[in-house]
Amino acid sequence: MKLAGALEEGGKKHAISRLPSWWLLLCSPARFMKKDIHPEKYRPVVFHDTSNGDEFLIQSCAPTKDTTTYEGEKYPVYPLGVSSSSHPFYTGTQKFVDTAGRVDKFQQRAAKAKALQEARADAKDKKKKQV
Repeated sequence: MKLAGALEEGGKKHAISRLPSWWLLLCSPARFMKKDIHPEKYRPVVFHDTSNGDEFLIQSCAPTKDTTTYEGEKYPVYPLGVSSSSHPFYTGTQKFVDTAGRVDKFQQRAAKAKALQEARADAKDKKKKQV
């Protein structure tokens, strides 16, 4: 007796699936998937990676406002912050992001807040001494 989907190795039979095929169809996720939820109108869209300037053209239904010229034709463009052409996981290189400007701004705000807090505390002490 042979099982459906059985493999023979060295005289031993290994069953890939011991369930009957009708059971697999009954429990398949395709049976429970929603119908008519995917858009039907896909169009060619240029995706522009803003971190390194790469562009690629694929079919999409992404909302776009701007257009660009890609290989001599005009297409809608969708800007991306990071794509597989610039992400460190895919490129294998670590990109240095200049955060010095942000750190300096934070330190200036913190110093300003501290000075304001000290000025308020001094004004409060002067008021107590007058009373």
